Amino acid sequence: MKNFGFKELTVYKKSFELAMKIFEVSKSFPKEETYSLTDQIRRSSRSVSTSIAEAYRKRIYPAHFVSKTSDADMENSETQVWLDFAKECNYITAEIKDNLDKEAAEIGRLLNHMINYPEKYTSG
Repeated sequence: MKNFGFKELTVYKKSFELAMKIFEVSKSFPKEETYSLTDQIRRSSRSVSTSIAEAYRKRIYPAHFVSKTSDADMENSETQVWLDFAKECNYITAEIKDNLDKEAAEIGRLLNHMINYPEKYTSG
């Protein structure tokens, strides 16, 4: 892997950007959702980026790298489910949901490439 930090990875940049978009859109969720939907969607979307950072630091151990990258993929999928709930509860429009979902799907494809071809990302 090239000698640069995790913040240079396209998947990290995209996941961080998505988490910030979700943070902004979730500010308008009702107060009664504070400890459920709002907290959950923010947590899962942020966990994608943090898991990528952890995977990057474990890249000398291919199996651990794949495990942490898989965790990021799992959190990304969870975020997509929370987006479904937000749309069905009429907290976001179908257009916003579709746009955020497309970004999450792209992140998922990038993560799956990392999982399926760890040798391109690891140094072990």
